[in-house]
Amino acid sequence: MAKKTTKTTRKKAEPKAPKAPKRTFFWWIGVGPVILVHWALRAVMLVVVLLLLAVGAYTFINPPTTAYILMESLRHDGVRREWRDFEQISPEMPRAIVAAEDANFCAHWGFDMAAIRDALEDGTGRGASTISQQTVKNVFLWQGRNWVRKAMEAMLTPLVETIWTKQRILEVYMNVAEFDKGVFGVAAASEWYFGVDAKDLTATQAARLAVVLPNPKARSAKNPTKFLRGRASSVIDGAATIRADGRSACFEG
Repeated sequence: MAKKTTKTTRKKAEPKAPKAPKRTFFWWIGVGPVILVHWALRAVMLVVVLLLLAVGAYTFINPPTTAYILMESLRHDGVRREWRDFEQISPEMPRAIVAAEDANFCAHWGFDMAAIRDALEDGTGRGASTISQQTVKNVFLWQGRNWVRKAMEAMLTPLVETIWTKQRILEVYMNVAEFDKGVFGVAAASEWYFGVDAKDLTATQAARLAVVLPNPKARSAKNPTKFLRGRASSVIDGAATIRADGRSACFEG
């Protein structure tokens, strides 16, 4: 009987994967910036998406705080702030703020082009920021002057103007604006300066609060200088004017 012969076959050795080339210093010089730009763009896009979501949410939800309020709270070991709905604030206050800060508030879409042209012509660059822009800066961004913040402000302001009502913009602004060191919002400012509730502010008190807004750390509504008293008188007249000519209709209706 013939013996069966078995053949043993050797498995062919699988080819080894080529080793990844060693990343030299010159490789990182060439590719590193590309990677950094890629991740930086992704981070920017994430921030933009979060800001867009916040704009939509704050249409109905009152901002619990802001970056600047948090910083000042750490600096002063706490701040004074209490939210008041628009209907709980004296109507003298929004009229005074509009008269003092942005008389064409009801007429523009976030940017007062006439004021911008005037500011560019006189070379100061001041006086062109609208209440809408200030609200965007106070709620969503940070203080200081730089092009990054200005670019984001320019992007978000028309969005806020589109989604929010004019009354909502003013309501939020009056509740996050700084009126003294560590004093934020009309409710806290009314009590701090005059010992009254925000709904009981007189035209004079509202005007004095409005004129401290450009420089709240250096101005006082309780002890105004001669300049601030004169400015407050102008604001009272301006508030009466915008009410009479209909320029307050967008937030008083």
